[in-house]
Amino acid sequence: MSATATASAATLASFPLRVGLVAGEASGDTLGADLINALRRLAPDTQFFGVAGPKMQAAGCETWEPADSLAVMGLFEIVRDLPRLLRLRARVRSRFLAARPDVFVGIDAPEFNLRLARDLRTAGIPTVQYVSPQVWAWRQSRARSIHESVDLVLCLLPFEKRFYDEHGMRAEFVGHPLADAIPMTVDRQAARAALKIDANAHVVALLPGSRRGEVARLAEEFAATARWLAAQRPQLVFIAPMASDATREIFSQALERHAPALEVKLIEGCAQTALIAADVVLVASGTASLEAALCKRPMVVVYRLGAMTAWTLRRLKLVKTKFFAQPNLLADRRVVGEYFQEEIVPESIGAELLMWLDDAERRSGLEQVFSRIHADLRRDAGTRAAQAIVALLSSRGRPAAESP
Repeated sequence: MSATATASAATLASFPLRVGLVAGEASGDTLGADLINALRRLAPDTQFFGVAGPKMQAAGCETWEPADSLAVMGLFEIVRDLPRLLRLRARVRSRFLAARPDVFVGIDAPEFNLRLARDLRTAGIPTVQYVSPQVWAWRQSRARSIHESVDLVLCLLPFEKRFYDEHGMRAEFVGHPLADAIPMTVDRQAARAALKIDANAHVVALLPGSRRGEVARLAEEFAATARWLAAQRPQLVFIAPMASDATREIFSQALERHAPALEVKLIEGCAQTALIAADVVLVASGTASLEAALCKRPMVVVYRLGAMTAWTLRRLKLVKTKFFAQPNLLADRRVVGEYFQEEIVPESIGAELLMWLDDAERRSGLEQVFSRIHADLRRDAGTRAAQAIVALLSSRGRPAAESP
């Protein structure tokens, strides 16, 4: 811990710190639990409350609403859930205004959290956004509204801080918790033993996403790609970690329709173990693609939005980045295949996956790229995030509210 963070922690530890949290979905729940534990190391009597998942609850967060109640994606897809989300945000805002936390931390879920943060900041509560919105990639005009909503952005990726620096906003690159959690060298054979997979098999991992809508949009092409691969290489073994019973049902139905003769080992959770066990990966865009990179696995990344959302992004030229796959963004070049909307063609994807299986020299080069990315992101993110929050509160002289 830096001397500044130590001094700030000593100051704040003299009274019970009260932290309001809102996390969206499973990834936000993991980040939130890590942050809770790190803040408790700095200020042991800290109290936590808000919207949380099971990991945050286990870490000691008083849960007002479940984190998965925020699970929505897409510009137009959100319309169906908008009334419910507005009611939820109103309830949560009222409770935070009544509780007067010393700081509010929104974890991911920017569409929900930034408006909430703006209201709380207006009321004098310091606000933090943990996980930057993809403002650097599309709708860059949102930078102004983020500036008005939060006092600090905690960035998981290095290029995000550079974006905020250019816009004169307070931001800290804290690294990525996944990079801390995943060893620099993973044990493929141990992972295969855990999943009861032949140590000498050629294994393809299929990760179609964690949300029901996401899986529904991609399941058909994932099944068709697996069917095409099996036709080329009958000895391939296919595994598919499923995030929930709902996504398992959607994916199982797609397999029955589009690859009825294909054997795919469906796994409950265990996504990281499946990635480590695999030789190559077909993955939906998002955190799972970064996780695959940290496991040093070749992959193809696909991304499909609802038709109206995709049309709007293209028509209004809202996307400002060359890539959408996190490994390519972090490498600043196309190191793995990425396919969007109508580009998602099973034969093209399958051919690229076979290339990775067959080209050992290219795989070795990719592993070196992923190792450099891993080292850059491995910074003890939870501790750095906690230190940045403590420093923010210290710089303000005192918390937003007296302890009750």
